Amino acid sequence: MSRHAGDRTTGGGTAGELARPEWLRVQAPQGEVFESVAAAVQGLQLHTVCQSAHCPNQGECWGRGTATFMILGNVCTRSCGFCAVKTGRPAELDPDEPRRVAEAIGRMGLGYVVITSVNRDELQDGGASVFAETIWQVRRRRPGCRVEVLVPDFRGDATALAVVIAAAPDVLNHNTETVPRLYLRVRPQAIYERSLELLARAAAGGSHTKSGLMLGLGERPGEVLEVMRDLADRGCKILTLGQYLRPGPEYLPIERYVTPAEFAELRQAALEMGFEHCEAGPLVRSSYRAESHTSPEV
Repeated sequence: MSRHAGDRTTGGGTAGELARPEWLRVQAPQGEVFESVAAAVQGLQLHTVCQSAHCPNQGECWGRGTATFMILGNVCTRSCGFCAVKTGRPAELDPDEPRRVAEAIGRMGLGYVVITSVNRDELQDGGASVFAETIWQVRRRRPGCRVEVLVPDFRGDATALAVVIAAAPDVLNHNTETVPRLYLRVRPQAIYERSLELLARAAAGGSHTKSGLMLGLGERPGEVLEVMRDLADRGCKILTLGQYLRPGPEYLPIERYVTPAEFAELRQAALEMGFEHCEAGPLVRSSYRAESHTSPEV
């Protein structure tokens, strides 16, 4: 992996900001399918990480009729330096939210869905029971739909994690996000070893596990490979690697743009380490084309 890609902006942008490469372009929101997804989300008063986290793939994914639902509200108790989701004191839990998520999935006719959440550190179980209820509601409303959950770390609570595992999601995802050296700056309320422990416990409990990293935050190439090895050693089967894109000027700056060729090298390295699947590229996110990350038999 080369150390640098892209030049600093000399005009038309914030001083010192990296100029976005020509090969990094996103699809604009448009089309009837996009509008139908937007209507389902808005009509049922649901949240999506696509909107709350300013995902660059919203246009493409909603245009294909898919969305990543975000449960437990839309206010997070943590303040990660990369994330556009609002931080603050969350509202009370909405007991009807799991049913409405399932109804939206039924309306959209999804065969694969990703469900994630904000962090709710003030809750005793971190929201684990709501994840379990949502999985149950989806299976009731849309039998045969495969369910992937992207969970928080539940502050290391093994009992909370066990509640989610018992609901038998098809894929259990938890992102390590970056290399351990950068945790204090990137995700100060998280602990790298705690995330690894969660993934190891989930794999030992029979879950098909997945994790992901953002690149371009100042990590060194060797550090990325070390995290990949750590994940493989904990039984992680699926890996996503994508470019960090700054949601706004108040968030962490982009240190560099990782080239498509570098992502291809990392994907090959991941497969050689034993990952079943690695989705790697500038616009890859945890749930990007998630339905292609596993076979229907998983």
